[in-house]
Amino acid sequence: MLADDHPIVMTGFAMSLSAQGMEVVGQAKSPSEAAAMYAEFRPDVAVLDIRFGTELTGMDAAQNILRNDPKAKIVFLSQFDQDSLIKETYRLGAHAFVTKDCDPADLADAVRHAHAGKLYFLPQIAERLASLAVRGDVSPQSQLDERSLEIFKLMAEGLTNVEIAERLNLSTKTISNISQSVKEKLGVHRQAYITKLAVKHGLIEP
Repeated sequence: MLADDHPIVMTGFAMSLSAQGMEVVGQAKSPSEAAAMYAEFRPDVAVLDIRFGTELTGMDAAQNILRNDPKAKIVFLSQFDQDSLIKETYRLGAHAFVTKDCDPADLADAVRHAHAGKLYFLPQIAERLASLAVRGDVSPQSQLDERSLEIFKLMAEGLTNVEIAERLNLSTKTISNISQSVKEKLGVHRQAYITKLAVKHGLIEP
């Protein structure tokens, strides 16, 4: 099963997999449709895009699918390849992460490995994950608790402390204290750097 919000792209991947002798049983255009389609068809492998033009993502679809079928085989396919995003997909339970500019044969290999219950890594992805393990994870996701990370994302989107306080129904003083702590912990103070860091780690859209 494939899920991508770009029909032409998805059709291209379907044709590539069909040429490799694989049957594409369904093509979903949204995360919610992907979860429903998986429940209906129970495919051997689900290939999910990460970013959709909705509030939900492929990660949300995967969590839904795995909640109902912990043995689900999932391959993520994305044009975004930030280190923290790749790491999160494997932590979630995916068997492979493949970039959209990969060779069709690589996608087919990823699907075969997933079907066999094995992890699959493109060489460049494996190298980056190994480097990440050696030097340590310095992403905002690894350094901030859930509340601080939520506030960091709103800061990165350009909201002021007052606007964040209103959004989260907290006092401006509380937001001010947390935002200052976030800046010091991450070592970023200028708005441009905060936004750049959030984009780099896949927390907000470029």
